[in-house]
Amino acid sequence: MIERRYAGPQPMTELPAGAVDTQLHLYMPGFSARPGGPGLPPNAPGVAEYRQVMARLGIERFVITQGNAHQFDNANILAALAEAGDQARGVGVITEQTSDVELEALSAAGVVGARIMDLPGGSVGLDRLEAVDARAAAAGWMLAVQFDGGHLAEHMERLMGLRARWVLDHHGKFFRGISPEGPEVALLKRLVDNGRCWFKFAGCYESSRSGGPEFADIAHIARIMAAHAPERIVWGTNFPHNAATSTEDYPDDAALCDTVLGWLPDEKGRRLALVENPEALYGFAPVLRTQTG
Repeated sequence: MIERRYAGPQPMTELPAGAVDTQLHLYMPGFSARPGGPGLPPNAPGVAEYRQVMARLGIERFVITQGNAHQFDNANILAALAEAGDQARGVGVITEQTSDVELEALSAAGVVGARIMDLPGGSVGLDRLEAVDARAAAAGWMLAVQFDGGHLAEHMERLMGLRARWVLDHHGKFFRGISPEGPEVALLKRLVDNGRCWFKFAGCYESSRSGGPEFADIAHIARIMAAHAPERIVWGTNFPHNAATSTEDYPDDAALCDTVLGWLPDEKGRRLALVENPEALYGFAPVLRTQTG
């Protein structure tokens, strides 16, 4: 069974007060995997384990995303939010058939967004994008959208027309690679310039073709996007790194934090990506200025 490491040396990068981790999954006891998705990850961690990572990295707030294992059943994420308290927000799973009563209950519990996951194991794909967007926009929610970025061009018109605030997950997941001079970068810039799209730094190892520890291919595009629109970048740990299949493959959270946050241009860029941008996207209360000097 994989050994997940929660404690250890701190990163060299000091996170600003109020730092938000916008991408993680948590697994509470007693909530089994649902039909249609993958099984629960081995040795799956919950809130208590994640709090060790928070303390290690200097994270103060976080966003729990519904894992594919639980498909349409939001019970696990509701339990995690209840234990986490006001430090956390959630991104759950809804469809056009989700009742207003359920939507209101999810909102009251701290769910602020809906997940679109158009990759194997995902419960709600791009075929329901507009329907979920309409529900999310009406509720004041955001969308977390993930798909193979190689198909970005064919989805541009739909993405540009979204009504809700939304984030393009996991560096766009360009599995076939992306050139800094290629047309995809221009498309990414168009999306964030449209005013409702954010770009998420998380899970770089899931689509990097060059690999770690530098992830140079992902880094190049990340730096371009951070320089172009620093007010549209958010960051996440991608805890508990479900893509890792062995203890040897399990990322060092501090080292990964240093690498990825090094793609932001400066201290101001880090504060935007880790504090102000996620506050705007996920509805966290602004950090008091006295906390930040």
